[in-house]
Amino acid sequence: MKKTFLLSMLSLLLLQQLQAQTYLTGSIKDNKGEALAGASVEVKGQTLYAIADTTGKFQLEAPAKVPFTITISFVGYTSKDVKINSLQQPDLDIVLFESQELSEVVVTARRRSESIQEIPLSITAVSGDLVAETGSFNVNRLKEIVPNVQLYSSNPRNTTLNIRGLGSTFGLTNDGIDAGVGFYVDGVYYSRPAATTLDFIDVERIEVLRGPQGTLFGKNTTAGAFNITSKKPSFTTGANVELSYGNFQFVQAKASITGPLTKKVAARLSFSGTHRDGLIKNISTGNATNTLSNIGLKGQVLYNPTNKVAITFAADYTRQRPDGYAQVIAGVVPTLRAPYRQFNQIIADLGYTLPSENPFDRVIDHDTPWRSEQDMAGGSVNVDVKLGPGTLTSTTAYRYWRWGPSNDRDFTGLPVLSLSQAPSKHHQWSQEVRYAGELAKKLSGVFGVFVFGQDLRTSPYHTEESGAAQWRFSQSSTSSLWQTPGLLDGYGIRTKSKLNTVSAAIFAQVDWEFVKNLHLLPGIRFNYDFKGVDYNREAYGGLETDDPALLAIKRGVYSSQVFDTTAKRANVSGQLTIAYKPLKQIHIYTTYSNSFKSFGVNLGGLPTDKGRIMTELAVIKPELVHHVEVGVKTNPVRNLSLNLTFFNTTTKNYQAQVQTAEVGVNRGYLSNAEKVRVLGVEFEGSYSFKEYFSIYGNVSYTDGKYLKFTNAPVPLEETGGEKAFKDISGARLPGISKWSGAVGGEVAYPAKFFGQSNGKYFVAVDGTFRTEFSSSSSPSKYLNIDGYGLMNLRAGYKSPKGFSFYVWSRNLLNKNYFEQLLPAAGNAGHYAAVLGDQRTFGLTLRYNY
Repeated sequence: MKKTFLLSMLSLLLLQQLQAQTYLTGSIKDNKGEALAGASVEVKGQTLYAIADTTGKFQLEAPAKVPFTITISFVGYTSKDVKINSLQQPDLDIVLFESQELSEVVVTARRRSESIQEIPLSITAVSGDLVAETGSFNVNRLKEIVPNVQLYSSNPRNTTLNIRGLGSTFGLTNDGIDAGVGFYVDGVYYSRPAATTLDFIDVERIEVLRGPQGTLFGKNTTAGAFNITSKKPSFTTGANVELSYGNFQFVQAKASITGPLTKKVAARLSFSGTHRDGLIKNISTGNATNTLSNIGLKGQVLYNPTNKVAITFAADYTRQRPDGYAQVIAGVVPTLRAPYRQFNQIIADLGYTLPSENPFDRVIDHDTPWRSEQDMAGGSVNVDVKLGPGTLTSTTAYRYWRWGPSNDRDFTGLPVLSLSQAPSKHHQWSQEVRYAGELAKKLSGVFGVFVFGQDLRTSPYHTEESGAAQWRFSQSSTSSLWQTPGLLDGYGIRTKSKLNTVSAAIFAQVDWEFVKNLHLLPGIRFNYDFKGVDYNREAYGGLETDDPALLAIKRGVYSSQVFDTTAKRANVSGQLTIAYKPLKQIHIYTTYSNSFKSFGVNLGGLPTDKGRIMTELAVIKPELVHHVEVGVKTNPVRNLSLNLTFFNTTTKNYQAQVQTAEVGVNRGYLSNAEKVRVLGVEFEGSYSFKEYFSIYGNVSYTDGKYLKFTNAPVPLEETGGEKAFKDISGARLPGISKWSGAVGGEVAYPAKFFGQSNGKYFVAVDGTFRTEFSSSSSPSKYLNIDGYGLMNLRAGYKSPKGFSFYVWSRNLLNKNYFEQLLPAAGNAGHYAAVLGDQRTFGLTLRYNY
């Protein structure tokens, strides 16, 4: 009897609950009567929301209490608020009008959607449309749009991504240090710098955060972060196809398709492929080199079991097979070595002449093929659960990278370094869990934990091998023994190494409006890092001999080296921001943060001192960063934004990559500069007038110096002097231009093409400039790159739906410029250049469904 009574009561309560469940229904259209599929309906101040279907209809779970307000929004249309006073009402008929205002840029840098002008951070957001239209299909091209971003790449592995001149070491990459600029795609951290060379696939938005990050993101970074958001699966069927054709046989194809699989499951499949013939002619083979050959795939499945839970499964694969990243000899430096050890004398003795002394003839005669094979893949599961007034997010990910290179590091047609290869394999996994949302009426926050692990190893080993001409480049005395036939021919080193890393962190940041329009934002991070290195380098080949004098010569060129080390360290860092809005149009903030970059481990070999391996350099100190920033964000008038930022960053124990004359350590090694400082000012602005005209621009002044670096390597021209190290305190940091900037704009005229509505004819121009900068870790009067400016142009017809086409040209004025200068292995006096692309042009065709 009691059980029957209890069951009856429970059934009654359940029935009452079901009866109490009320839904708002309605439809959303534009002023022309067309359904706005995908428009969102949200209850203000709560987590309840709905998405309009293909006919524009929606069904929204209503709050229990009235009144409340719902917000209806759709990209390109003015949002509308509707107050609901009663739950007993007919279907809502909502009409949205096309927006004539400057489109509000919404970003997720603080782990929630908000206007970019409301965020007290130095941040730039670039839409996926602008990325595609400007041909910025990777970070190297995107840097021309975003202020104070520098990227230098002599191949995908040897890539330096910096913000405000800080982030990674300048020069050849040493795998034993962390990146100072975080690279995230859909919440997943990519630890290998090679990821920045991949083609973007189906990008929705790219956010670039400048300054230390660690209280909002999983991985701690000292210079900033790239936060890339892909287009998500949609329950509205859609597709797009894009084809581009250009000179140098450039062909690029992109495609994506999305739609529902069931009522609760949607999917998206995206593809990108790029091909281009080479831009440099190898006269020894008759073929052009520095080609592009990239293929990328990405698949996503979205599962919404309820309106409060979203689970996204994602997987991607990218394959690159370029014949390239060859560098050309750009010049020869007179060093302090004896006359017979100067580059010009060496090649004269060998009867060799350079194919050209003008690097912009774009010809080489290299005898070792250039190869940069790269495979990168991964998968992730992202779970978003609306919990109370916020969202709980879990991101689980695995990534894989395979690198298969071949280089000619002597940059000549002589058999000096016949092999220079560093094939590697990398595995990483990561897990992040965070909660972001409102904690009280005037208090919000982000709280998270992050765990990351990686395994990087040679595959199967790295190789440096001498050719028949190596003896003359390595010759360090006038002894005739150097000319012993076959002494160094085929002599080299094979290196096997492993790096294991584990990093874990707890981080938090809150936003407290303790006085109206005055916010306090403290953040804190606790971090733990472990790194273990196993390094084994073995010399092999060359002339087999027992002669002590000949063996001494061989060991002076290459020698075996073995060491292993482990290190671990914990660290606490944080930041404090004060933000104030004296007026609706003005947002002022100031930030102080102290951050760090984990200690480094040398994974490219160690230099020697009178035959002794300098194992004290196996582990280098972590960077400690103190950063101050003041920013002002304004919207003076409608459709106009003007932002100004002042920053000053001081780094102790700056991790520097230094070059050595030892051929066996031709990748350089890691060391600490005692103190560096970077300060500057950034200005950004944008303006639009309806759909007819838009313009954006930015300019930066940046000053970077070694405040103290007493044990730096000597510059190339001082190689062979009495000292191998030099005090360069007060000298400028490499890779930083005092002035840099970009400007772009578009003029458009609304028109119909083949009966399509909402289209427009347009002409757009983008330009970028930078002043001269140093391309050497120790300033050299020879390794400075002159300033340059570039202009890009595009014109055609575009429409959000249907057919679009436009012609384009990059480097329209065909400017010759260097991107990077770097010494050849062994510092014989010659140096090579990474050349900027010459003028390219083409046609893009696109169809959106």
